[in-house]
Amino acid sequence: ADAADDDDGGDAEEVPETTAAAAAATAPPAVRTIPIRKQYVPIVKNGSTVAYKTAYFGNVYVGSPEPQAFSVVFDTGSGHLILPSSGCESETCTKHRRYKRGSSSSAVDIEYDGRLITDLSKPRDQLRISFGTGEVSGEFVQDRICLTQSATDCSSVRVVLATAMTPDPFGLFDFDGVLGLGTTALTLNDHFSFFGQMVKQNPTMHPRFAVYLADSDEGQSAISFGGHEEPCAASEVRWAPVAMPELGYWQVQIKSVRMGGKVLDECEDGGCRAILDTGTSLVGVPRAVSRAMHRRLARPVPEALAAAGADVDCRIRFGLRGRDPRPGGLLEAEALQHDRARSGERLAAVVPLPAAAVDMKEPLGPRVFIWGEPVLRKYYTIYDWDAKQVGFSVAGESPTISGDGQSGSPAIGAPPAGS
Repeated sequence: ADAADDDDGGDAEEVPETTAAAAAATAPPAVRTIPIRKQYVPIVKNGSTVAYKTAYFGNVYVGSPEPQAFSVVFDTGSGHLILPSSGCESETCTKHRRYKRGSSSSAVDIEYDGRLITDLSKPRDQLRISFGTGEVSGEFVQDRICLTQSATDCSSVRVVLATAMTPDPFGLFDFDGVLGLGTTALTLNDHFSFFGQMVKQNPTMHPRFAVYLADSDEGQSAISFGGHEEPCAASEVRWAPVAMPELGYWQVQIKSVRMGGKVLDECEDGGCRAILDTGTSLVGVPRAVSRAMHRRLARPVPEALAAAGADVDCRIRFGLRGRDPRPGGLLEAEALQHDRARSGERLAAVVPLPAAAVDMKEPLGPRVFIWGEPVLRKYYTIYDWDAKQVGFSVAGESPTISGDGQSGSPAIGAPPAGS
């Protein structure tokens, strides 16, 4: 086609290829945002539903030339990518999509240390991984893992192929596997770290990922790789350094815990920590601390407040040690808000805190909290792989996602309205 004329009647100036290449090189790295969907699973005792477990999961694509799609929990509390193997014939495995080794030309059978397997008839290395309520056993393969069906957002990663999966939780939920996003200290070696390999093999990718959990069952939840979505942050992002990074968890130091405005003595010395865990639906509370928290939540409502019809402040506020030099450091993370209690009621009966006592040994424990969904839904959290820090912002707008069938999908198995 003829070049367009400019106002002076001359030919339009062609942009040199070197200039275009330089512009592309200086363009901000793309952020890849994947929709994730929430599922509820009821916990039934004596024929009645007493609570719900929840999980959030989205798709990744494995192998070539035709990638196999799997739904995975993006789990900041573990380190490996785990998929059910086609060789697993249990009821738990067969209800899910299973990885077909023979369908991928890019797959390589390996031992845990990367040694190639040439004789498949011989016993292979096995790995057993324990989760809070379940366990997986499996073998190893190396294959191409992609964030989308495009061939651009991919990396070669070592995968655990599950040959056995416990019914709880893997048989209860719809997700196929788990994609661990803990740091390399949680993996057998760095070749098993999905995000570590993604950053290493894609140098233009910003070494951060971010998690947005929608506040309602109709809202859009998502995980972003290569940065974060600005509209999802409703306040300034403030950073906390990862505590004890050699352990592999995204954990932060807690300066104080306040309940109803009163400081919890057990964490007053700054020795408590919290692990951000996108794979759990609860708040885990150190057993030694849980007794004190229960006493605070079970206190009688003061007569004066009840007479005035005032709300009772039962928020649990965690003060964090941040990188911000200003007084107060990082924003306070909040676990729950009680609506209202009447005189004579015991707050333990009306405060809906989905918590569980946890016992962890040193060096991780014993005074470590687990921040699951009740905390993470309130904040947009950003995980900085290189700097080993976590960013917190009050959760803002839901991410806008186009071109994916999961976008805007409501929660699966949501409890009846008003229940």
